[in-house]
This record gives sequence, structure tokens and C-alpha cells, in this order.
Amino acid sequence: MVPHDTHDFVVVGAGSAGAVLAARLSENGRYSVLLLEAGPKDRSPWIHLPMGYGKTMFHPVLNWRFLTEPESEMGNRRIYWPRGRCLGGSSAINGLIYIRGQSEDYDHWAQLGNPGWSWKEVLPYFMKAEGNARGDDAYHNSRGPLKVSDIADPHLLMEAIIQASEFMGVPYNGDFNGKCQEGVGYYQLTTHRGIRCSSASAYLRPARSRPNLRIREKAHVTRLTISGTHITGVEYQQGGDLHHVCAAKEVLLCAGAIQSPQLLELSGVGNAAHLAAHGIRVFHHLPGVGENLQDHLQLRMMFEVSRPVTTNDDLRTWFGRTRIGLKWLLARKGPLAIGINQGGLFTRVMPGATRPDIQFHFGTISADAAGDKPHPWSGCTFSVCQLRPESSGSVHIKTADARVPPSIRPNYLSAEADRAVAVRALRFGRMLAAAPPLRPLLMDEYRPGATVRADDELLQFARDHGASIFHPVGTCRMGSDPGAVVDARLRVRGMSGLRVVDASIMPKLVSGNTHAPTVMIAEKAAEMILADQ
Repeated sequence: MVPHDTHDFVVVGAGSAGAVLAARLSENGRYSVLLLEAGPKDRSPWIHLPMGYGKTMFHPVLNWRFLTEPESEMGNRRIYWPRGRCLGGSSAINGLIYIRGQSEDYDHWAQLGNPGWSWKEVLPYFMKAEGNARGDDAYHNSRGPLKVSDIADPHLLMEAIIQASEFMGVPYNGDFNGKCQEGVGYYQLTTHRGIRCSSASAYLRPARSRPNLRIREKAHVTRLTISGTHITGVEYQQGGDLHHVCAAKEVLLCAGAIQSPQLLELSGVGNAAHLAAHGIRVFHHLPGVGENLQDHLQLRMMFEVSRPVTTNDDLRTWFGRTRIGLKWLLARKGPLAIGINQGGLFTRVMPGATRPDIQFHFGTISADAAGDKPHPWSGCTFSVCQLRPESSGSVHIKTADARVPPSIRPNYLSAEADRAVAVRALRFGRMLAAAPPLRPLLMDEYRPGATVRADDELLQFARDHGASIFHPVGTCRMGSDPGAVVDARLRVRGMSGLRVVDASIMPKLVSGNTHAPTVMIAEKAAEMILADQ
């Protein structure tokens, strides 16, 4: 083993949360911070070009490329789960959508025994992070590091979707992150002048020159080192060598909803029976580790479009590719500056619902799977997901070997309520497509297809084609009950010198995309950690 060194804080994972945490903890110059990332630097141009999303979706170096275990409610399929593996983590390969969720989500977190996490209390951290091109108001800040921009050009298809939604009674909403989320409109993206703004771009790039911050790439953490119930440091592999680093103050796990629980279990923190079955010494019996896994299941409806106005058309010919390339180079606009999805819709489909229970992502592109080659015809995608699924699953190690991915079991559609929402969501999508403002633009329904009509047929479509929309959370749940993994200050219960700071601490999945909430968690955590020092 290579001789160890010591830092005040050791941050594991340089993704949506870890990059934020390392930057904020090193900001005042008082503390030494080491940031460890299993992947390489974020040098690939496909990371920084928003449309490069399609190139990183299956990238063998920049993506962990996880697979779930066979899902019993999904035709025993193994479902692909991409996760970022470079500086910036999943924020370097995600769909760039900036959504905070609903105020009720965070009020519910607080009601579950997590003081300090209500909407009123987390909004300042959303605003601290945000550098919104729209300027300052009661909900937004223009001066934060995470740049947030509007889509520059309206799109014919998206304009028709907005008109069709209004025809159906869904109001236009110019700001999904303002007073109310419900409605239809264009998304804001985590981009700046047509370039992706990942957490690495936003937080690490300005901080890299600090003498008290060290960043080590290609450093795969294999376990935490423990003395009694105190975390003393971590071990990691780099360049064929095993290294040990000590944390004088705290180790901060920011490895995400899959790998944070994996590292806890590999280190002897988790369900004692499960750890013993894999020959791992148990340091602390904490049965909630790896439980409470939640994710948004996306159902992708696709339509042929009657006019050649889609991204499929742009990418199909040499002329189209040249045109959109020049538009990006000269003006930082067009499809290359957007990525996949132009706009969205939040609405209610279940009887008695008091707030939106489904979300649509509207893409002017279609392919058999996210990130696949576009169809050779004009096409668009209506991707819909249930915002607050009741189904939950788990992430647990299969072996004591840190190189082996854990067992991922989302248990999609295992709850009856989720199956009901799936059918209603698909029916709503069909009604939207048939509304007069959209009807002239949409031709054949490619999926589910015109022959799929009955409720059981629509549910079977969801089972056969449903996929992750890449929002896993909850596996190191925050709370005050015996099943919780961390407390409201994100300290691992029953341990000292260790916190988890990432999407895994969410007690419940938020109503929308998870990157912005994860950045908020890290901003709030940094302030709590510094206050505790």
C-alpha cells in the first residue's frame, strides 16, 4: 500500500454533489480538501456540447453503464442505468433539465422528521447555486455558479404542443421553478452560451488553483477505514496501486444513490446479516443502507411528424448536420445547444390530485432508446413519468469486490397506484396528440401504436418498453426513525466522522429532475459542515 497522507475533508465522488462540496469547503482556505473521482477529467468535447448527450449515454469510459437485475413487473428485463464517471459525474452526461420539484416535496421531507429541509428552508440554497440568465427575483438568482439559460429559439412543434395543452386546459407556465410548477412550457437548461454547465464546470473549474484543494482522478475508492465507530479515512485504487488517505475531520460520501450504499456495505456498515453473508466484518448494523431506492420510470410515446422540422431531419443529411453545426458555432443556438428535450408539461391525471402527478419531456427527436441512433423519418417523443411513484426497491452488494457493480432492484410498477398512473399518463399523451393544434403535425403513432387500446394493453406497453429516466435516489435515506441512514445534518447514524451528501439521502423522490435538488443538498450540507466545525 502506498503511504497515506492526511486532509481535513475527503470527498468521495466528483459529481453533482461532490464537486459542489469540495469547492465550498475549500473556499475559505482554512481546511484542506481532497476530492477523489473514479473517472477521468471532463475533457471529452461530447461532455460540453449539449447534443453530446447521445455520445456519452453508452460511453465505456465516461459512463458506469449499470444494469438492474431482471425486473419481474417489466417482463424480466434488465434495464439500463447510465451514471456519469468523470469530473462532474452524472451532471456531465445528463439531459440538462433544470427543475427543482414542488414545494410540497420538501415540506414533506421536513414532516418526515427532517428539520431544516422544508421548502422555505431549502429555497435559499437553490438560489445560492443558481446563475439564472433571467436575472433576480423572489425565486431566482443571477450570480450563482450553476448557469441556467433559456432555450433561445421557439420550435414549431413545441409551440403546437403548448397550444394543444392549453386547448386541454393545461395553462402555459413560463417558469416551472417559480411560484407554481403546473403547466406547459419550455424548459430551462444548465447551459451557458450553448455549452453544458456541469457541477465540475460551475464549481471545480474556478476552485482548481486553490492550494488547499487536491483533486485526484481515476481514483476508485474501495472502502472506508474505520476505528470502532469512527471513520478515519478511505482506501482507493489508482494506477494499479492501493492508497490510503486519512481524514482529520470527516469523510463525505458523494458517490450517488448506487455507489454510496455500496461503499458503506463494502466497509462493514449496513444490514449485518447481508454483510456477514459476503464475509464482510460488521462495524455497524444499519439495516436501512441500500433500501428505499426510488426512480422515475419513463414511458416514451413516439410519433411520426408530417413536416421535416425535427432533429431527426437535421441529423439525417450532410446538409442538415452542417447547418446545425454552423448555427451552434456562429450563434451557440439550435439543436446542438439544447440536447434532447425542448419543453415539458406538469399536470394531474389521477382523481382527487391536488398537484401535478405526471411530467412530460418533449423531444423533437425519436429513437428506439434514449441515446440511440435517431429514426430515419421525421419523429418526436413524448416521454412521460409519474412524479411520485409508490414503488421502491434496493441496492445491495453482490460480493466483497468493489469492482463488481451492486445488485440494483428498482421494483418498477410493483405498486398498484403506479400501474394506474402509467395507464392514465399514456391516455393523456394520446389526447394531447389528438388535440386540434397538434393533429396536423402528428401522423402515425409509432409507440405504443394505434392497435394498443385497452388499459391492459397500455400497461403491457409500459412493462415492455418502460425505462429509467435516470433519477435514482433514497438509498441512504435521511430521517429520525430506525430505518434512516443519516440524520437531518446528513451524519451517518451511529457513526462519527462520516456524512452522505448526494441524492441517496432524499427520503422521497422529488417531483421532477434530480440534478438541481442534488446541488441544493450539497450547498446546504457545506454550510452545515462548516458550521459544525
